[in-house]
Amino acid sequence: MSAYSQNQVPIEFQADVAQTRAVDQGGMTIAFERISAGVETAPLYKGLPGDACQSPHWGYVISGRIRVLSADGSEESIGAGQAYYLAPGHNVVVDEDVVVVEFSPAHERARTMEHAAQVMQGAGA
Repeated sequence: MSAYSQNQVPIEFQADVAQTRAVDQGGMTIAFERISAGVETAPLYKGLPGDACQSPHWGYVISGRIRVLSADGSEESIGAGQAYYLAPGHNVVVDEDVVVVEFSPAHERARTMEHAAQVMQGAGA
């Protein structure tokens, strides 16, 4: 058995508005994420099908609030104390500074994150 705490997991991504610490285990990625209010993921996924994240995620909001915009046009708000499942084809808007722990299939997440990294490099981030 492997157990992870946020401070033991290496930083995968860090910017002024976000930090992700992630580790792959058993075909899944465990990610601890802190994201500032106002962040929207849509620009990162432009060019993917539906201009949306293509990885499913299961997670838990420790604090804050996000809005999930699905490819079907639906919108849902998820806040502190709630667990969630995000199907492929979604974007997120951070309404309040948020802290989440999220579990995703490693391969699907890696492909989507590679696309986002390329977009950020092209934008000079």
